[in-house]
This record gives sequence, structure tokens and C-alpha cells, in this order.
Amino acid sequence: QVQLVESGGGLVQAGGSLRLSCAAYGRTFSMYAMGWFRQAPGKEREFVAAISRSGSNTYYADSVKGRFTISRDNAKNTVYLQMNSLKPEDTAVYSCAAQYRSPGNYYSVGAYRYWGQGTQVTVST
Repeated sequence: QVQLVESGGGLVQAGGSLRLSCAAYGRTFSMYAMGWFRQAPGKEREFVAAISRSGSNTYYADSVKGRFTISRDNAKNTVYLQMNSLKPEDTAVYSCAAQYRSPGNYYSVGAYRYWGQGTQVTVST
């Protein structure tokens, strides 16, 4: 089992940047594939980005490709989401997720067993 705690959310103007962090506590972090998802008010939770256990493979939603970068530091038990060129439509609660070994389908909400509580990102015009 692993516990996930996100941080780094906040209010930023359009075009600005934020870096989200997700700290993992519990079992060996390097054994977990990690993902970031987001949920805007009135919408379903959607995939943002994911990274394999070693960090060698990354996956992105088309809507964030070229603007967001996911990375991980297994020595620090932390996964990051660097968000640049933010847009108002990026406003959402961002949550990190973990799945032991591999989720199979990195893009699927249902493929991850462990979830953090989320951090709010608000992008103003």
C-alpha cells in the first residue's frame, strides 16, 4: 500500500507556470507506475500524464502535450508535473495516482489503485 500527498497547486494567470509534486509514503516507490489526473467542476476525471516505474516512458493527453512535463525522482519518492503555458481550461483539481508495477492502460482512471487527495489549480484570464 502507498499513500500519496500532492502539493504545489494555486492560482496563476494564463500563460504562467506551476509545478505540482506528489510525495509517496509506504512501499517501494520505484515499483509503482504513476499518473496525474484532473477533474474540473461538473466534468469527469480525465487523464493528464503518466510515467513508468523507471521514468523511461511518459504519456500525455493531447490537450497538455508540449506544455506539461511529468518526471519522477525515485530517491525522493516523488513525482512531479511541470505545467507551463497554462490556460483557463486547465483549471481543475489535480490528483496523482499509483499502480503497482504497471497499470496496463496508463490512460485509464480505473487502472490505478491508489489516489491522493488532490490539489486545486486555478488559471485566471
